[in-house]
Amino acid sequence: MATKTIACRILDNLRIPYQLHEYDWDEQALDAGTVAEKVGIAPSQIFKTLVLRGDKTGVFMACVPGNQELDLKSTATVSGNKKVEMVPVKELQTLTGYIRGGVSPLGVRKKYPLYIDYSVQDLDPVSISAGRRGLQIFLNGMDLVRACEATLSAISR
Repeated sequence: MATKTIACRILDNLRIPYQLHEYDWDEQALDAGTVAEKVGIAPSQIFKTLVLRGDKTGVFMACVPGNQELDLKSTATVSGNKKVEMVPVKELQTLTGYIRGGVSPLGVRKKYPLYIDYSVQDLDPVSISAGRRGLQIFLNGMDLVRACEATLSAISR
């Protein structure tokens, strides 16, 4: 059994049911499609957590399905920015406490605004990183939104 992460403890405290799925990971294959295959779920159910910086609001986060891309223009609009860009990988750990391939929307070092693609609302389960490489959390999509206090938005294409 996998060691519980901060993300797991948050869900436990909120009494939100979830399952942990461990998998063998490879530094060269951290993409959502590979992870989906390893944990036996559709890529549309794997939600990748991205960290961005807006020209007006600063740092915020977004979660989108693994089979889609973040729409930067839509994301800028919903987050109150004119322009947004991905945060450089070298800043991830300092900002979130997590490393590339293990960024979870739960248990982030500082609470940033979080936008989740609206498609999550119909998914059960949805899968997110548990906060370390090789470990995914499966939970109900709306439970994820509630646990993260996220805003549902049309941010992927």
